[in-house]
Amino acid sequence: MKELINFRNVKKTYTVGEKSFDALNGASFSINKGEFVVILGPSGAGKSTILNLLGGMDKATSGEIIIDGKDISKLTSKELTKYRAENIGFIFQFYNILPTLTVLENVELINDIVKKPKPAMEVLKGVGLEAHAGKFPNQLSGGEQQRVSIARAIAKNPLLLLCDEPTGALDSQTGVEVLKLLKAQCGEDANTVVIVTHNSLIAEIADRVIRVKNGKIRSNELNSSPKKIEEVEW
Repeated sequence: MKELINFRNVKKTYTVGEKSFDALNGASFSINKGEFVVILGPSGAGKSTILNLLGGMDKATSGEIIIDGKDISKLTSKELTKYRAENIGFIFQFYNILPTLTVLENVELINDIVKKPKPAMEVLKGVGLEAHAGKFPNQLSGGEQQRVSIARAIAKNPLLLLCDEPTGALDSQTGVEVLKLLKAQCGEDANTVVIVTHNSLIAEIADRVIRVKNGKIRSNELNSSPKKIEEVEW
């Protein structure tokens, strides 16, 4: 597989008042195109900082972040906005869908952002929401609302799907269905999915597991035999 991401000695320092702290301190790892990746660690380890940097929502204090051959740590704010719009699909624990728009309209929002979106109805069919296209978010279950957010991210046809605890607000059965959807997006000619979580069970189904602690990468390992989602005791 072709290397897609190369995090090189990345440091991210935040300053609050007169104090500063390192959310990341010399973090380095690589990820290949099409992998289903889990970044695992406790709260405060630096997982969300990594996700924010990969997604261009924040800038590194030092180091290089090479995405598909381009160092995004050198981009201007305007260039990062374009990078996010064209390359990144975000999926969060809380769904961030607009309550005044229908399911279809929430997904079609990205048509104004990207050049080559996937057809919204086609994507909704893929996530099992075709029959709910005309409904509003308050008419859906939590799992269905999360699938709307996933559909919107997939419709962007992004280089990277970045997920921050995407099953954290869901019951285990619904969470399994969401993970199936996310894993189905992966492949050398498809998306690369990166999930940050503290749930070690999700690591059992990953192609690659990156463990983070105290702002440092403790390990970056390929999973030689990832389990099927149905094999994990959730």
